Amino acid sequence: MTENHPHFSYSPNGPQVGGNYTSSSSSVGTTMTTQVAEPQTDAEAQKAQAVCQAARSMYDQGCDWVTFFREVLGLNGVVRRTFTTPEAMARFEQSEEFEKIQHMLAKLRERSQAKQNTANFEPTRVITVRLPKSLHESLRAEAHEKRTSMNKLCISKLLQFIDDDLVPTEP
Repeated sequence: MTENHPHFSYSPNGPQVGGNYTSSSSSVGTTMTTQVAEPQTDAEAQKAQAVCQAARSMYDQGCDWVTFFREVLGLNGVVRRTFTTPEAMARFEQSEEFEKIQHMLAKLRERSQAKQNTANFEPTRVITVRLPKSLHESLRAEAHEKRTSMNKLCISKLLQFIDDDLVPTEP
């Protein structure tokens, strides 16, 4: 079984880099083909390691997942300050360091379920999303299978980076 990532595919044989890949999503039943970015340069690999070390430091300090996301992956976070072009960002998203950061974020989200840290609390906002009934049912079934809420599942999906080619533009 192959899982999909915006620019990187994973298979039982390990990461697959280069060229196109196709993946199927069981939750929505679609197939997509995405161009994979070129591998990182040596300088970018060093930057990726430094970014990962900074993320690990924040993770080890026990910050909440919202703070971690904002400071590491957010619009003004260390990742976007370090990888300033779409191409560099795409290459970083292929790296082992990016995968490690995603795992740290997931673990912090798990921890936050057990305890709510109000010292660094960031207010939440509510959005309403219109989606087809079939997609809603698919998300509901996926949340049930994963034994989580639809809200947590949707937040997990929103935290993932997606290729710009997969986002429709307004006419």
